[in-house]
Amino acid sequence: MDALGNLIRFLLLPGQTHDSKGVAPLIKTVPFGALLADKAFDDGWLLTELDARGATAVIPPRASCNHQRTYDKEAYKGAI
Repeated sequence: MDALGNLIRFLLLPGQTHDSKGVAPLIKTVPFGALLADKAFDDGWLLTELDARGATAVIPPRASCNHQRTYDKEAYKGAI
């Protein structure tokens, strides 16, 4: 979705597949400055990819993570 909530792309995955598996093909050619997602998307590969692109990760860390990184809580709340 874009900043206005308009659908840009979607990918239908099998029911037993975690949603994070579909992220890579969806963001491959799309330019963006930030990615807002829930804590299920707190994956190292995705955070590394966003950092390499210079995009901001607005993704809360999982509670089980040893390193509780910071994120923009106001931006996250505003999207709910």
